[in-house]
Amino acid sequence: MALTLTNFSAVGFDSAPASIHIADDGTLLDNAPASTRQVDLNGAYLSPGWCDLHVHVWHGGTDISIRASEAGRATGVTAMADAGSAGEANFHGLREYVIDPHAETIKAFLNIGSIGLVACNRVPELIDWRSIDIDRTLEVVEKNRDVICGIKVRASGVIVGSWGITPAKIAKRVAEMTNFPLMVHVGEPPPLIDEVFDILTEGDIVTHCFNGKPAGSIRDTPALFAMAKNLSDRGIRMDIGHGGASFNFETARASIADGLRPFSISTDLHKVSIESPVYDLATTMSKLLAVGLPFEDVVQASCAAPRSILGLSGRDGLTAGMRADFTVFDLEDTDIEVLDSQGNKMVMDKVFEPRATILGADMQVASRRLP
Repeated sequence: MALTLTNFSAVGFDSAPASIHIADDGTLLDNAPASTRQVDLNGAYLSPGWCDLHVHVWHGGTDISIRASEAGRATGVTAMADAGSAGEANFHGLREYVIDPHAETIKAFLNIGSIGLVACNRVPELIDWRSIDIDRTLEVVEKNRDVICGIKVRASGVIVGSWGITPAKIAKRVAEMTNFPLMVHVGEPPPLIDEVFDILTEGDIVTHCFNGKPAGSIRDTPALFAMAKNLSDRGIRMDIGHGGASFNFETARASIADGLRPFSISTDLHKVSIESPVYDLATTMSKLLAVGLPFEDVVQASCAAPRSILGLSGRDGLTAGMRADFTVFDLEDTDIEVLDSQGNKMVMDKVFEPRATILGADMQVASRRLP
C-alpha cells in the first residue's frame, strides 16, 4: 500500500520536505496518492538508507562470513558491499546465493586473490604469483559489472608475507584496466603503509584507515599522517573498516582532531567481530561520534558517501520517481561502554538507535544488536 511519512527530521539530503509520499510500486511521488497509509515517525531522523561499505556476507562460501541478513535491514542497513570475500574462482556463488536474492542492495569488491577468503588467514589468498589469475579476474568483472563495485586487496604481512607490495600493485593495475576503484586493506607490514599510499589515485579506498597497528598506522610518524591527510585531500577515500583488529579510539580521535575525517564508516562485520567489539553499523557510527566526528559528518559517512560507491542515490534521494530507500533513527542518551579493536574501553554518551528501514513501499522495524 502507498505510504505517506510525516513528523520526521530529514538529515543527509539536499532538501527537507515536511512529508514523503511513496507509491504502491515503491517509487517517490510529489503528492500524496488518493489512498495512502499515514506513518507518523514521531520526530525521528530520516536519512538515506544506511550503507555499510565493508562487510563479509558470503556465508557458507568462506569460514569468516556472516549472513547478509545479520548485517542488513534488521540493524538499519539497506545497502552493503562485501569487501573481497570472493575472488574470481567463487564469485558466481556469492552472486547467486547472496547478492541476487536479498532485498538489500548488495554489491561486492572482487578479491584479487582467486580463492578470496575461503579459509581466511589460515590459507592466505595471496601466497605467491599462482594466487592471482588476471585473465579469469577480468572475465568475472565483465560478466558482473552490475554488482561489482571495485577490486579488493589485503596488503598486510599476514596475507602477503615476503611478497610485499607486489599484489597491491597487480590489484591496482587490474582496477585501472577495469575502471574500478581499488579498496586496499592496510595493516601490519609488509608492505609499509607509505608503499601502499604511493600507488593510490583519486577514488581509491583505504580501509582500516584508523587502525592502531604498530608500523601499520597513519599515526606512526608525523610524515605518515601528513601523507594520509594529503591523500584524503586529493580524493583517496578513507574508510573505517572497524573489524576485530583494525580500529583504535586514539588513532581516530587524534586524526579527526587534526583534520582527517573519514570518507565512510563501515563495520568489517564477520563471524569474529559481530559479537564484539563491532556489533553493528549503528554502534560503529556512535563510536565515531564519540571520538569527535560531528553528527552531520557521521550521517554523511554512513549514507550518501558510501552509497555513491555503489551507484545509489544519496543526498538527492528524495527525487520523485526514485525508489524509496531510507533509514529511520534516533540519537539517544546512553552510558554504554564499548571497546575498540585493541581492547581499549570508552563510555559513550550518545548512541544511534535505528528504528526502521523503508525499501520501496515496505517498512520494517530495526534495532541495534548491542544491548
